Amino acid sequence: MEVKRVFDLLSHYKEKFPDQKVALAAKQNGRWREYGIDEYVELSNILSGAFIELGVKPQDKIAVISGNRPEWNMLDMAITQIGAVMVPIYPTISEADYKIILNNCEAEICIVEGLAVMNKIESIWQETPSLKKIYTFVNRDKYPYLENLIELGREHPHTEEIERRKAEVKETDCATIIYTSGTTGMPKGVMLSHKNLMSQFKGFCHTPKPWSNKAFSFLPMCHAYERALIYMYHYLGMSIYYAENLATIADNMLEIRPTMMCAVPRILEKFYDKIYNSGRNLKGMNRMIFYWAMDLTKYYRIEGRSKLYDLELRIANKLVFKKIREKIGMDKFDIIVSGAAAIPKQVSGFFSAIGITLIEGYGLTETSPVITVSTRNKYGREVGYVGEPLPGVEVKITDEGEIICRGHNVMMGYYKHPELTEQVIDKDGWLHTGDLGRFNEHGLLQITGRMKNLFKTSLGKYINPDLIESKFLNSGFIENIVVFGENQKFAAAIIHPDFNFLKQWCKKHNIKFTTPEEMIHNEDVIKRFNKEVKYLNESLGEVEKIKRFELIADEWTVQNGVLTPTLKVKRRVVMMRYENVIVKLFS
Repeated sequence: MEVKRVFDLLSHYKEKFPDQKVALAAKQNGRWREYGIDEYVELSNILSGAFIELGVKPQDKIAVISGNRPEWNMLDMAITQIGAVMVPIYPTISEADYKIILNNCEAEICIVEGLAVMNKIESIWQETPSLKKIYTFVNRDKYPYLENLIELGREHPHTEEIERRKAEVKETDCATIIYTSGTTGMPKGVMLSHKNLMSQFKGFCHTPKPWSNKAFSFLPMCHAYERALIYMYHYLGMSIYYAENLATIADNMLEIRPTMMCAVPRILEKFYDKIYNSGRNLKGMNRMIFYWAMDLTKYYRIEGRSKLYDLELRIANKLVFKKIREKIGMDKFDIIVSGAAAIPKQVSGFFSAIGITLIEGYGLTETSPVITVSTRNKYGREVGYVGEPLPGVEVKITDEGEIICRGHNVMMGYYKHPELTEQVIDKDGWLHTGDLGRFNEHGLLQITGRMKNLFKTSLGKYINPDLIESKFLNSGFIENIVVFGENQKFAAAIIHPDFNFLKQWCKKHNIKFTTPEEMIHNEDVIKRFNKEVKYLNESLGEVEKIKRFELIADEWTVQNGVLTPTLKVKRRVVMMRYENVIVKLFS
């Protein structure tokens, strides 16, 4: 059957992959709870019946605030197949943002995971007049919970009504509203149709190998990129295993031995750093061989490798890389899909060299989200590039260097904000991304920065901070960096050290590591960072060089608002939070 609407994926799965034993799985009480496709479909239909009994009508909004879990998928299917709109919300945002989002979408039902989220929603309930019911995923002795919804659906299945509603849902209907503020501004509701969502994975579903059948998921499904891949996993009949949390990723991978996953660059960098630093525990010849193999990955090229280099890779694979893959649960891996930011070259080269295909993509929530993606074709992947346009998507670079696109991936618009929609989608249907880029001779796109991030020094020279930051993030000492210099004589930076890496360095140099707050003032540490900044400056033009910097000990997290859910730094928040530090840098 043809998949045109979100819930068509269930019928397609049952028809094409009836023997797949596990469709969804997650840890419950220390054991993996696995759902087959029949149970998945049954529970989705039961929940649909419950929503109809509660009076949910087509295009009504139901908010789901949760981490990754099979019930999220069931709610997604249950909501969309009765013509309602799924509004997924991150469980890490502030009460103020919850209030803005719930009032904007006018959700009547909100299903929440976790005590902290429940308390936040409860505290703003009086200020969200449209919200009629709160459900929790487990019994918290306060509100009805998911099992109560399931009981209601069993008592009132509304089977015929469900089928009637499914038949009436059009692919052009709004299926979801995803709220995004990215690194700037107030939350905006991106309306995506069934067609937006279902057209996405059809452009890259050929990428996994036919034998790849077990996906591992830990990026939030509220994020459009992970959600697009979740739908692709459904379409290909894969088993989807959800991580318990970010801290258990390594353990969970060892347990399930997945064949593919999606990750953001910062996660891959942490993998790389941990593996690289593990060699310090080796002795003698084993240590020499390990770092010889690791150094070999720095020169990896996808195309045009010499026969000698390939021979060295085969030797390194037998002696080192095979053991690494087994140790981190990637011995059965096919591909890693990455998006949200550029992957440092040394990290990208490492994964490719050890035999794991790294697929990079690019897009925005407003583009459903994929605009371009790498392929396995000759010249279809290159380190530092984010692939070629999806079939059916046009991409152009304007005279100003901005990336614009149009096609089936462009959103319906911002919910209740036509004036904001007109600011990003022009009269000819081109969506203006705000990103700068260029194509290489093989049609692969490279992201070179953000238009709004460009700044001019007092000497009239333009600086692209994104390019500088990407170079500095190649350093193991640096977790995050933000470059400033608008109307100043030079560029300066706030640097958040990688304290795990710094701790290892201190141990090696017999320096006592106390606390982050103390270490950023330690003379030896400051001296080492000065040396690192001087070295990294060598590859930059004179006007781009970082002349002054300040180390910051504060933790930068999603929870405290400095990072986006995809671990990108919110430049505006850093500017506000460290205003005095920035003034000091330029004084």
